[in-house]
Amino acid sequence: MSTTMAKAPPLVGSDDNEGMAYLERLPRRIVTTYIPLALILVVLLFPFYWMVITAIKPDEQLIDMERYNPFFVITPTFKHISKLLFETNYPLWLWNTMYVSVAATILSLFASVFAAYAIVRVRYRGANWIGAAIFLAYLVPPSILFIPLATIIQAYGLFDSPMALILAYPTILIPFSTWLLMGYFKSIPYELEECALMDGATRLQILLKIILPLAVPGLISAGIFSLTLCWNEFIYALTFLSSTQNKTVPVAIVSEFVDGDIYRWGSLMAGALVGSLPLVILYSFFVDYYVSAMTGAVKE
Repeated sequence: MSTTMAKAPPLVGSDDNEGMAYLERLPRRIVTTYIPLALILVVLLFPFYWMVITAIKPDEQLIDMERYNPFFVITPTFKHISKLLFETNYPLWLWNTMYVSVAATILSLFASVFAAYAIVRVRYRGANWIGAAIFLAYLVPPSILFIPLATIIQAYGLFDSPMALILAYPTILIPFSTWLLMGYFKSIPYELEECALMDGATRLQILLKIILPLAVPGLISAGIFSLTLCWNEFIYALTFLSSTQNKTVPVAIVSEFVDGDIYRWGSLMAGALVGSLPLVILYSFFVDYYVSAMTGAVKE
């Protein structure tokens, strides 16, 4: 009777172990995941936060750091933004930046699509070496190229015109865009192209009707990269443009809102804030395409 009614010893079950493991995993996750992510977010977002609060601070709070906390705004104002938009040539500078960036991006994508397709899909000897050489051209610093480019721009009479930037920017945009599209084109099955060739399609028809529709995420990614690089470029815009009405935003806000050793921080930060908003909106709409295309290119 005692044998049949004897209680089985308690099992050191998986539930207890699982519970203890969960308690051990949570602090580890905090240390290895949440704290690093929080630090990265602070480092990445703090410059944008500083730009925003500086753009809406009154002048007395920008000057007097002892009476006012530099990290907070007590009485925000939109005076700097209003003055920037309605009392300066900032709308014209913003239009110049948009015009140059869009034109250079379209020109670069047009050339990159044909270059990437020729390297990846057309089989010929030395295609891989040509692709590597194109990517190595991207590694050449713009600070080295702007001197010979300035000579060419001056010789053709394009100095101090938006066309100078539209023709100069593809020299730094085409290599990376070609490399990115090469990786994305490689992910498209060759069987689709072989079937189209058997049906009598030409290379141009295959490119326009098969490859490009399947490569839309790659095209969007390359376009966003090119547009961003053109939008924020400084060295070429500073070298090739001199008149106020032709300047782009990065050069104009630095040259027009700095008087010797006097920095008009409110106008500077307001110009940087307004100039960055179009790119922020663009990234918010196409970030998924950008990440998927970059991932496909890296895997290749």
